Amino acid sequence: MRLKFISSLFVALICLGTGAFGQIQAGRAIQISVSGVPSEEKGRIDAIYPVSESGMINVPFIGQVRAEGLRAEQLAQVLEQRFRAAEIYTSPTFQVIDSSAKSIEEKVVTIGGQVRKTGPVPFNRGLTLYQAIQNAGGPTEFGSMHRVKLYRAGKQTEYDLTKAEAMNILLESDDTIEVPQKNAFGR
Repeated sequence: MRLKFISSLFVALICLGTGAFGQIQAGRAIQISVSGVPSEEKGRIDAIYPVSESGMINVPFIGQVRAEGLRAEQLAQVLEQRFRAAEIYTSPTFQVIDSSAKSIEEKVVTIGGQVRKTGPVPFNRGLTLYQAIQNAGGPTEFGSMHRVKLYRAGKQTEYDLTKAEAMNILLESDDTIEVPQKNAFGR
């Protein structure tokens, strides 16, 4: 308990030094880190997130979260509540630092075809082909995971994401993914 208090105090001091107690603004960037979660999942969440013009950030596992107008510590509380409510983590601790940069160029991969939410998905180092599709809401009932196309640097590669080895294909920033419609055989 004492260690948690000391680490919270340390984070608060860092936030004071960077002006993070002001309100988060659209078009800016915030840094989010989490503790109290498995290390392999920590790497998926710890990142710098751009705040969209609509005031939202896109957080892995829980999707869109309103950030604009909140102070850093308020957003940290919202994130903790959302992860607990979704029963993803039981005791996460989030730290949010408002970046001093006016804006940030978001690295993305683009997902199209038969997924629930087409368009750009934030790219983080270690993002796999399967994770990106899941971040887009997963395939629709018409989407085929047997013939997913990955476009990179002008080349197209097709993967069968029903096989475990294909699920771990690492993505690069600016990749494009297409989930095709199922054929007459349901593939």
